[in-house]
Amino acid sequence: LDACVTGLFIRGGRMLGKRDFLMGLPLEETEGDILSSFLEQYYSQATYVPREIILSHPLEEEDRKLLESWLKERRGGAVRILHPKRGEKRRLAEKALENARHALELYLYKQSSDLNWISRATSGLQSYLGLPSMPFRIECYDISNLGPDDAVGSMAVFEGGLPLRRDYRRFTIKGVRGQNDTAMIGEVVRRRLEKLAAYERAVEKGDGALSRRDSFYKRPDLIVVDGGRAQLNAARKAAEETGFQGLPIVSLAKRLEEVYREDRVEPLRLPRDSEALHLLQRIRDEAHAYALEYHRARRTRRARQSVLDRIPGVGAKRKKLLLQHFGSVTRMAEASLEELESLSFLDKRTARNIYLHLGGIIEKEKEERGQSGDKGTA
Repeated sequence: LDACVTGLFIRGGRMLGKRDFLMGLPLEETEGDILSSFLEQYYSQATYVPREIILSHPLEEEDRKLLESWLKERRGGAVRILHPKRGEKRRLAEKALENARHALELYLYKQSSDLNWISRATSGLQSYLGLPSMPFRIECYDISNLGPDDAVGSMAVFEGGLPLRRDYRRFTIKGVRGQNDTAMIGEVVRRRLEKLAAYERAVEKGDGALSRRDSFYKRPDLIVVDGGRAQLNAARKAAEETGFQGLPIVSLAKRLEEVYREDRVEPLRLPRDSEALHLLQRIRDEAHAYALEYHRARRTRRARQSVLDRIPGVGAKRKKLLLQHFGSVTRMAEASLEELESLSFLDKRTARNIYLHLGGIIEKEKEERGQSGDKGTA
C-alpha cells in the first residue's frame, strides 16, 4: 500500500545527489504505472529535464512515447526514457531501486513502531474481524512450494503489533506430496496446535518435563493463513481436530487482499488505508519471506550435496570423507588443486575431477548472484 521512488541525479558522469519520494499506492497499479505517473508529476515542476532518464521498470510503450514527446517540449531537445537490462546503466537502476527499498523499509519500520499506530491497527482488527478481544499475539502461516521437492512452511509471530522473531518457526512438509498448498497449510497448523495441546495437557497434569516453554506453548489470539477460502477451511479443520474449535482464524488472499472469515460467505475487504490491513499484510509478508528463505536454503543444500554424486571417482565413502574434511561443498569448491591432491583418500585424477567440476559450479553461482538485482522488481 506504500511505495518509494528514489531518484539519483547524475551530471557529467558524477552523482550530484539523491531524493526519496514516498507515496500511497492506488489500487492494483504496476511499477510501470507508478513510474509513469511519478515522471509526469515530477517533471511538470522540475526546472531541469535531462536528456536521458533510466528506469528500474519498463513503461507501457504508448506511455513511454507520450512522456518522451512531452519531455522533449519541456527540455527543448530529445529525451530518451530507458529500461536497460545490462551494463552500467542497469547497475545504476539497481542502485536506485536498492535505495528506494531501504527508504521504504525505514519508513514502514518507523510507522509500525509508533504505539498509536499499533493501537489503531490491533483495535481495528478486533472490530473488523469481530474478535472477542484485541489480538495481542498473531501467528501467520505460509507455504513455499516452488516444485516437487523441498516444500516448507513458516510461522511468523507478531506480539503487540511488532515482530517477535525469536518465536518464528519453520516446518518441513512431511505428509503431503505434490504442490498442494491447501493440504500443506492444514498440516502445518495441525502440527503447531498439536504442540500447544500437548503443552496444555502437561500443565493440567503438572508434568514439568513436557511443559517446556517455547514458541509453541503460547496460545495465539489470532491465526492468519496465506490464501483464500480453501486454506481457511484447511486451517479450521486442523484446529477442530486438535481441540481448538473456538480459535479465531482468518485467511488473507494476495490478489485483492481479501480477508476470509468462517462466519461470512463473502470475503471482507478492509479499507486500503486502514492500519488493520497494513498489519495483516506485514505479518503475511514476514511469513512469506521466512518460508521462501528456508525453501531456498534447503534446495541449495540438496543441490550441492547431489553435485558430488555426479563427479567421476567420488563414491559414498569418498563423499563422506570429503564432507568431513571440508565441512561443506562451498569450502570444497574453494580448495586449490594442490590441496585436493594432497588428500590421502584421493588419487590425482579424482582430485582434478573435483576441482574442475566444483569450480564451474561456483562460477555459475557467482554469475547468478550478479544478476539477482532484479529480485525486487517483480
